[in-house]
Amino acid sequence: MATLKDSEMKEETSKEQIKPKKTSIFTEFSEFLKEYKVIGLAIALIIALAATALVKALVDNIIMPLITPFIPGGAWREATFAIGPIIIGGGPFLGELINFVIIAFVVFIIAKKVLKEDKVTKK
Repeated sequence: MATLKDSEMKEETSKEQIKPKKTSIFTEFSEFLKEYKVIGLAIALIIALAATALVKALVDNIIMPLITPFIPGGAWREATFAIGPIIIGGGPFLGELINFVIIAFVVFIIAKKVLKEDKVTKK
């Protein structure tokens, strides 16, 4: 009869091992943050926002004052054109386009230096 009790005990312990472990929602959330590296992503986003503000200030206060004398009219950021009753602000869009190109170029240079690759290739 001792063998029956032993086999019953083995069944009970195996059932206990099958049951999922109960964890709190906070533990699961913490594991999620660690597994998907959300904290690192949040830090990268904050740094990117600060870098964007820095590059925008560079474009607005240093680069564009140097370029403005070569652009007819000088006030290109306020430039608009009208199609009938519709007024389209082309100057602000052009300014943001220039900011985007410069920011993308700066990110490219930084990524190239950080990754220490001579040529950026697809992987």
